[in-house]
Amino acid sequence: MNDRYPDLYSSFQWFVPSQFNIAQACVLRWAENLHEGRRAAIYYEDENGNSEIWNYTRLSETCNQLANGLTKMAVRPGDRVAVVMGQRPEFVASCMAVLSVGAIAVPLPARLGPDGLGVRLRDADARVAITDALSGPDVLQAQVRCPALTQIVGLDFQHDNILPWRSLLARQATSFKPLPTKANSPALLFYDTRIGTKPLGVVHTHHSLIGNLPGFVASQNWFPQSADIFWTPTDWTKCNGLLNALLPTLYFGRAIVATATSFSTTHTLEILERYRVTNTSLEPDAIRLIMEQAQAPRERYHLALRALMISGKSLTTDAFKWCQQALGVTPNETFGQTESNYVVGNSHLMWPALPGSMGRPYPGHLVTVLDSSGKPCPANVVGEIAINRYDILGYPDPSLFESYWRNDTAAHARFHDDWLLTGDLATIDRQGYFWHCGQSTSPLARTGQYIEPSDIVLAREQRQAGATTAHSGDNTPL
Repeated sequence: MNDRYPDLYSSFQWFVPSQFNIAQACVLRWAENLHEGRRAAIYYEDENGNSEIWNYTRLSETCNQLANGLTKMAVRPGDRVAVVMGQRPEFVASCMAVLSVGAIAVPLPARLGPDGLGVRLRDADARVAITDALSGPDVLQAQVRCPALTQIVGLDFQHDNILPWRSLLARQATSFKPLPTKANSPALLFYDTRIGTKPLGVVHTHHSLIGNLPGFVASQNWFPQSADIFWTPTDWTKCNGLLNALLPTLYFGRAIVATATSFSTTHTLEILERYRVTNTSLEPDAIRLIMEQAQAPRERYHLALRALMISGKSLTTDAFKWCQQALGVTPNETFGQTESNYVVGNSHLMWPALPGSMGRPYPGHLVTVLDSSGKPCPANVVGEIAINRYDILGYPDPSLFESYWRNDTAAHARFHDDWLLTGDLATIDRQGYFWHCGQSTSPLARTGQYIEPSDIVLAREQRQAGATTAHSGDNTPL
């Protein structure tokens, strides 16, 4: 297989305009053109199997109505507005409306419950919350502990203390002129979704979307192609659901599938077949369940998959090969964190994907492993994965987070000079592939010890040998 990585990585240059707004780039601009506006943006299927299609025009008009409503509620640039919903078109319209008025969207999942929601809503000083019937009761309970939360907009449920979604939209015009927004203005505030943890909000700017595009394009085998349709079961309120899936898909004017049903093997394969999904993102646990419960999925389901991105953990060699044989796609593993997402990974059409490897740094990102003194480790030496503020040409990497919410001290502690320390350990082989080796609590992180030979390196060599066999017949055109 022809390895095009060196040329792609060395020739890449960032272009980040001084003004950039995610809502304008992902939704509003497509609706400005009559032809583009008619294209499907979201295929939505609720928990009862009812489906509908939202095109870019409808999505844009709903966004504009909400933006007008938020303006009349005196929401100003920099204010925080929580969006507490599952995968559905109204979630997208709500986030886009918040960004259109220059406010900061705070996506939160319903599963946090009233206590978890209350802690995060209070920490963010959210002015408004937009929610649906599933999340609404918990948001109402949380409101009593959130003095800044003065307005709740509710979709598909009634309560004396909420403003109904339909009533709000009925009063507003479908046109709205978004506020001019600097690319480095705060746009998104993500919180850890683990129950019982002290919240630490991660602030991303509008240009964070630009920072995620190289990894998205590469991990999705050069997205977009003309018939591409994306789907992931990952919650859109998570960073890797929003910045790794939803927003890049809309940025390129393609359609994404939204599903209200929780993950199951049968449902996953039915969705992939029914909507002719070409591109998806799954976690290793989901692949494991599909392997166990549907050993030959292409014998029963007519799949159109051409790209599969894996996030969270590495696949086993067996799972990697199963994806190739049973799903017909070579999985592209990726690595990133909420603070700097989508920075390392694979794109098997452009460079070989090795089973168990995290991949190589995506174009635009300068990533290495550092020893305990902050110096880059030689090949095959364990160190802490670190991401530089700047790329190889000296330009700022737009994928890095702006700061922790109202906690610059904690943000500063994550850096060693210009290197963002991830807390994950890895080695880098002589071809530039990263191999995960655990967390930085390991003694190896303190010593920078050379680990050849070892179980880690032996396992890597076995994976590489398997990958060579797997790719020997790969004649996919590049």
